[in-house]
Amino acid sequence: MGKSSKDKRDKYYRKAKEEGWRARSAYKLLQLNEEFHFLEDFSRVVDLCAAPGSWSQVLSRQTQGRDRTIVSVDLQPMAPIPGVTTIQADITHPTTVDKILSEFGGHQADLVVSDGAPDVTGLHDLDEYVQAQLVFSALQLATAVLRTGGTFIAKIFRGRDIELMYAQLGRLFETVTCAKPRSSRGSSLEAFIVCQNYVPRAGWDPLELLKAKGSTQEYFEKLGLKEPLDSQLQAVEEVRVIAPFLACGDLSAYDSDATYVDTTEYSLDPVRSPVAPPYKTALDLKRQGVIRR
Repeated sequence: MGKSSKDKRDKYYRKAKEEGWRARSAYKLLQLNEEFHFLEDFSRVVDLCAAPGSWSQVLSRQTQGRDRTIVSVDLQPMAPIPGVTTIQADITHPTTVDKILSEFGGHQADLVVSDGAPDVTGLHDLDEYVQAQLVFSALQLATAVLRTGGTFIAKIFRGRDIELMYAQLGRLFETVTCAKPRSSRGSSLEAFIVCQNYVPRAGWDPLELLKAKGSTQEYFEKLGLKEPLDSQLQAVEEVRVIAPFLACGDLSAYDSDATYVDTTEYSLDPVRSPVAPPYKTALDLKRQGVIRR
């Protein structure tokens, strides 16, 4: 968008620019915290799929003047944030767990959050499936670094098979709630799953599973579990769970789907320019003549 153009994006977008947030998604975490109060008491937190860093900004501002450790992880490089340790890594790779735990001095995290989402294609079934796999990858890492009683929060796309995810999360957390912040557009399938009080299953080592070279079935057999993995998954599929739904955010706040009169006659500069914009490679190839318009 050019400098001379008038920005007509929603109110949360402009408010984020004015208050110095890198993205409007910062208000989603703030509104979730207003309802669940998970930012009030934590010492170590992991922000997965963190770029461009709005959630890490929220975590950093909430911990000013306190001795807390924040680790942000993303495949893309991210501009520095005061009080936040940034790791450029893949959340599905086993070595990422070791990097996170080393930043915590061997201790486990109190909170793991993930605002990651794939580039949507418009094919809802495909987008929901890819997002579910991303959530499960974040969950696998979270169970390897999260302490007993910890909290896990992740973005989800609510679809026809979402009850299966609720059932699986319910086997690891005492409380599972589907929450919709007011800053999240009502027309979007986006929501957030808030999982509280992590209770690891007996005889299950998620870190060993993450690092296992063999198949998941071989891992379960090595643990000496009587039931095969297929029957365990089938048992989960038969349990249909509907997580309680909670709309977060003050009703006096802005509605992300509403249109407000904007009298501003100038455009706002970006809070943080992209460190490695995804279109940079395409522009370089076009200059070299490798690709054409």
